[in-house]
Amino acid sequence: MDHDAAPICAGPAAGGDGGPPWARIPERRRAARLPWPSTLLVTVCAVVGTGFAARSHGAAGREPLDALGWALLPLIPATLLLRTRWPVPALAAVTGLTLLYLGLGYPYGPVLLPLAVAVFSVSAAGHRHAAWWAAGVFWTGHVLIAHWLYARLPPPGDGPAPWGQELVVAAWIAAVLAGSELLRVRRAEWARAAAERAAAARRRRDEERLLIARELHDVLAHSLSVIHVQAGVGLALIDRDPGQARTALTTIKAASKEALGEVRQVLDSLRAPGDAPRAPAPGLDRLPELVEQARSAGLAVDVGTAGTPVALPPGTDLAAFRIIQEALTNVVRHSGSRTAVVRISYGPTGLTLRITDEGPATGSDAGGSGNGLAGMRERAAGLGGTIEAGPRPGGGFAVRADLPLRPKETP
Repeated sequence: MDHDAAPICAGPAAGGDGGPPWARIPERRRAARLPWPSTLLVTVCAVVGTGFAARSHGAAGREPLDALGWALLPLIPATLLLRTRWPVPALAAVTGLTLLYLGLGYPYGPVLLPLAVAVFSVSAAGHRHAAWWAAGVFWTGHVLIAHWLYARLPPPGDGPAPWGQELVVAAWIAAVLAGSELLRVRRAEWARAAAERAAAARRRRDEERLLIARELHDVLAHSLSVIHVQAGVGLALIDRDPGQARTALTTIKAASKEALGEVRQVLDSLRAPGDAPRAPAPGLDRLPELVEQARSAGLAVDVGTAGTPVALPPGTDLAAFRIIQEALTNVVRHSGSRTAVVRISYGPTGLTLRITDEGPATGSDAGGSGNGLAGMRERAAGLGGTIEAGPRPGGGFAVRADLPLRPKETP
């Protein structure tokens, strides 16, 4: 009995999230449909390749393919249709049918390809122990057929196969198992990478949502506070002093126009994230405008600077402006003081902002969201800085922000 095997082709099984396109089909979709195209390809390869091998082995002591042999040839790969829904039973069926085919003395060839595909599919589905057991059962069955049961199996008068052939079969099985393990590990890596990308995308969306909420809060809170105060002034003076009421309405118009412009700028950045902003982000250069707005709301602001001013990165410049803006807004809303002091100190390693008022707190509901201090802390923390805010020992309220000072890099 000549057990010399013809060359055997092997290929990977489909499956997996991430990685190459053939490995990105989700598990539910793979299990919901039968793998007709790949099974048909394996069937054609097994039937045609083994048919050619049968011609060369016909004179080498192997049984010629008869009706049963030709029936087994397509039946073995056809069992692979079940591998996405029931991978382990499909592997067991392929292993048993392949051993039956070889036990009947039919010629070797690509008829062993379905077994390799079934092992790959089972390992990729997470049943690695089943794949190893099936490989062990196949090799054991092959050894029994070739060295102990050959006298009772066709063809008649057959002898034992050389043991060197078993080394070839064992090497082929080892290669199939190693390939299936490699595919399983790579699929796990692809799935882990896909999960990390999804988590990173969620974090980016959360950070962008938080950034937008903070920007809109700071823009609207300050402007609406000014509008709220001036609307109250206008209502109180509309009959007694129409000229002063007109001034209040003019301030409301200017504040609402500026707020609409800043809100439009934020929304434009959302609609076209790849384009440059139409207007530069506000910074400390717009502090005079902020002081003027506070003055129109009835708050006198004393601004002082210490140290040598340096150019700030846009993020730090914007954070400093928004922190001062929010602190002044809180004074307008919650303090009975009509004066505020802003001190900006440039140090060798950091920028310090201090905003204070004399109080007392009004204790009235000014319509705020309560997110102002939280937003200031988030801005400072995003730059590696800190915020301290709380009542002053002598009365009033103080906000202190320490931001890292990183001079703008020269190109």
